[in-house]
Amino acid sequence: MSAGVRAGYKQSEVGVIPEDWRTEAVADLVEPTTPICYGVVQVGQYTERGVPIVAIKFVKEIAHAALHRTAFNLEQPYARSRPKGGDVLISIKGTIGRVGIVPNGFQGNISRELARLRIRQDTCSEYIAHQLESGATQQRVMQAVVGTTRLEFSIAALRQFQLAIPPSNEEQCAIAAALSDVDALLGGLDRLIAKKQGLKVAAMQQLLTGQTRLPGFSGEWEVKRLGELAHIKTGKRNNEDKVEDGTYPFFVRSDFVERINSYSHDCEAILIPGEGRIGDIFHYIKGRFDVHQRVYAITQFQPGVSAKFVHLYMRMHFGAWAMQNTVKATVDSLRLPTFENFEMQVPPTEDEQTAIATILSDMDTELAALQARRSKTRALKQAMMQELLTGRIRLVEPLKASA
Repeated sequence: MSAGVRAGYKQSEVGVIPEDWRTEAVADLVEPTTPICYGVVQVGQYTERGVPIVAIKFVKEIAHAALHRTAFNLEQPYARSRPKGGDVLISIKGTIGRVGIVPNGFQGNISRELARLRIRQDTCSEYIAHQLESGATQQRVMQAVVGTTRLEFSIAALRQFQLAIPPSNEEQCAIAAALSDVDALLGGLDRLIAKKQGLKVAAMQQLLTGQTRLPGFSGEWEVKRLGELAHIKTGKRNNEDKVEDGTYPFFVRSDFVERINSYSHDCEAILIPGEGRIGDIFHYIKGRFDVHQRVYAITQFQPGVSAKFVHLYMRMHFGAWAMQNTVKATVDSLRLPTFENFEMQVPPTEDEQTAIATILSDMDTELAALQARRSKTRALKQAMMQELLTGRIRLVEPLKASA
């Protein structure tokens, strides 16, 4: 036993693992008759009824993705790389290390940016996929990458790449099942979030244009310029004024809200950067805050105007207007008239504006809760991978595994 390694564990070339685990080169984990290979080099133009080709971006959602289809004569020379259900795919060019498993029933091929691993029958392919995806393994993969303008994890390097392997198929599959359960939960959350986002976009399109009116409201919407509805002015602070644990929010030219120990406003406001990611960042606040000199603060809303409605309306419509009116310099930037002359369709009463804003804000809150849950679930999976894929936690008793 190496110094500093606890009893029952050993130091290996992939890190500390249980004494009854082994390390094995990827080339020795695949079927001898089906060596590791990459896919179709030139997929050509999309061909109706052609052969589906899995690209890097769809490696995790092969069953549901709208895959590129290539002509049969372009795909046929690469028949050797056609995957089947259970094969492991890993990206080896460009975006390195994305891992997926081919679903049962898939008929198609892979692109040259992917390598196909057909794992031996005595080894759990799902375990290999999770092991390749783990943080520690990904770090070692990146150490083996070559290239500058276009990164590559060569087939030769992949063949020699070592992985930690539990002694029994039972233990491998138990680890894979535990991690796959979390993957299924993440997949369900991703689909639910996508559905909720679609519903929110549809609701915004209907409610923020007057196409759909909420019950109990009537009257014509009016076209107003933003400059008629509120006061618009940039801040006076610089990035150097921020304080790590400051008392008040400090709005700068990014999504992230810094902190500061001063405040120049104590009110309801919309904050929008005047340069950088034009028309992409919209903050709302009610309270004390300070503002960067290149951030526009929209404040002092006229009576009968809901700031939250204006905020939501601008999130949906201001981006296109901003890009049409940006000032081209070292970075794209916006001037005050672009804000003042932005036209909005406004419901005739503040009650209707508030009702619309409440519905859409509630949808935002629900989405934020789902996204927070997804982040926590991802963190849980990372923690599980660190423990399970190194053998720190065993799901099968060592004696049983070696029996």
